[in-house]
Amino acid sequence: MPFSLADHLRQLAYFEGQNSAVLERMIHSAVSHSASAGETLFLEGEQAAGLWMIQTGRVKIYKLNPQGQEHILRIFGDYDTFNDISAFDGGANPANAAALSDTQLWVFPTHVFQECIQRDGIFALRVVQVLSGRVRGLIRQIENLTLYSVTVRVARLLLNQVDDPALTGTGVTRAALAAHLATTPQTISTALREIELTGAIEFDRHQIRILREDLLRSIAML
Repeated sequence: MPFSLADHLRQLAYFEGQNSAVLERMIHSAVSHSASAGETLFLEGEQAAGLWMIQTGRVKIYKLNPQGQEHILRIFGDYDTFNDISAFDGGANPANAAALSDTQLWVFPTHVFQECIQRDGIFALRVVQVLSGRVRGLIRQIENLTLYSVTVRVARLLLNQVDDPALTGTGVTRAALAAHLATTPQTISTALREIELTGAIEFDRHQIRILREDLLRSIAML
């Protein structure tokens, strides 16, 4: 079935139940963009182009510390949107973005979103709700990084992968997941072996299978 931008916009959290005028404005303003694996989409501090939506592929949002080490804030996949805050306040990009795989994307210009927010109160309320959910997600991520061991963080990642397909697939390497969990691939491997010894999972170099979700949730302290 050919890709329909209109159909997939209706499935995005921002546009569920929105009137046709908002959707038509978005569709007419959309710009298609292709990126190869490893290609930078934008850099922190640059003026934001707008809201990005992934049609297919994986994208990482990341920061670099003064030593050049990378920390991945989020990994996004098919039909996810990102760079939301900059799209709505018209400011600079708060982080860097790069394609983890060959990726097809759409960009919705900042000024179009701002116009829709000003003109449509229902859309504006939906924006607040979606952004609030993302802030809660960032708070949970900070808690994971500061309060819990690597083993707990890995267990939570395995559970999250069940519900979030963006955390698996082409380009989502163990190195990328390590950068997301603020650790190293070797430490992740060690944590996986520890979890495997409990009987919660079974894994080799290419595949991880959850055998006992109840045990895994216990390890994840959930």
